[in-house]
Amino acid sequence: MLRSRVPTPAWARVPAERRHRGDRLVAAVIVLLLAGAALLYGLQSPAARTTSEPAGTPATAPPPAGPVPDRFTERWQAPSPATPVPTVAGAGVVVADGSRVSGRDAGTGTERWSYSRDLPLCTVAEGYGRVMALYRNGEYCSELSTLDPDTGTRGPARTLDARPGTRLIGTDPVLATGQDYVETFRSDLVRTAEYGTVRALEEPGDQPRTGCSFRSFAAAEDRAGVLERCPGDRGERLSMLRPSGTEGDQPAFDSSEVLGTDGAQLIAVSPERAAVLLPGVPRLLLLDRSGDRVGEFPVGAGGPIHVPADGVARTSTDRDHRYWWTGGATVALDLRTLQPLWTVPGSLGPGTRYGDRLLVPVPGGLADVDPATGEVARTVPVDRAGREGPVQVAAQGNMLVELHGTDVVVLGPA
Repeated sequence: MLRSRVPTPAWARVPAERRHRGDRLVAAVIVLLLAGAALLYGLQSPAARTTSEPAGTPATAPPPAGPVPDRFTERWQAPSPATPVPTVAGAGVVVADGSRVSGRDAGTGTERWSYSRDLPLCTVAEGYGRVMALYRNGEYCSELSTLDPDTGTRGPARTLDARPGTRLIGTDPVLATGQDYVETFRSDLVRTAEYGTVRALEEPGDQPRTGCSFRSFAAAEDRAGVLERCPGDRGERLSMLRPSGTEGDQPAFDSSEVLGTDGAQLIAVSPERAAVLLPGVPRLLLLDRSGDRVGEFPVGAGGPIHVPADGVARTSTDRDHRYWWTGGATVALDLRTLQPLWTVPGSLGPGTRYGDRLLVPVPGGLADVDPATGEVARTVPVDRAGREGPVQVAAQGNMLVELHGTDVVVLGPA
């Protein structure tokens, strides 16, 4: 039987040694290309541009605050221009300067951990039990890193669309502020709402208004307030976002009402109320969840009203009150109704709880105040070494952290 002869393919006529040498060459080229791509990615990745030095030992918290001492003395200080408020987190104190965030021992100022990137810091805050460090990348404050407050180890990260000058305020939600754009995010850092000039709008018409400028901000449980000025409105508008009701780019609102003012400030919000400082003779306008006016209350401002450049009123909070610094006085507001209760005139900042007392910064020291009545028992001396101007203060155990401009100064019982 005759069998047809199938021609041998050209590749099969190449000697085996040459074929194997060519295969090895191709494989080597592929390996080199993959290695180069991996190296390029590594050099450009955030991890490669990050220096992280976690704590080597467990954190030791200072003793709890007891009775107010007869005197506080300075223990240590550090520049911290990226923390707009005194930042106490975990067992220590957080300071931030340039591109570097560090956790300090509250009592000694010894650095326990540090974290830095090759990007400038926009702002640093505490939220959801973490340190939140927001870095600027190009035109936006977009790179958010979270850090364990006691060890400095890195946690979840995400990108934001915040503009320079932003603040991270509130908890549940955290609100990232901005002149024409805000966004909120929850504890897993997932964005829950965005409002204003959205960079990548999904659908035209998702945002209810355009061209608005945002002037002041506040946040509370599932609420974020923006006082804004919009084209066509007869005065300023108060818009109260409800992040849990938001879908996609379409923000949900409890209310959005034109106030007819020019020069007002949003001071605080609660789950059911919003407090707005009206221009002219100082008085607080209270509005309910639907935006209806509840009433107006006079305020003893104690001097010229402080207008914060970042749009965030200088306040502090305990379990019963919100304390607001007007620029010349500290006013206690009921935490739920936001109605003014009492005033400490001549103060330099809102104050902080210290045990069962409230310590309010005043010239020459700290006023020892009964938080229930506002009665001042005495002034505890503090030598501030000639530092003048507003003071923000927070307690970390029995230590006090004062922020003077861009410097953190930590005080301890004498």
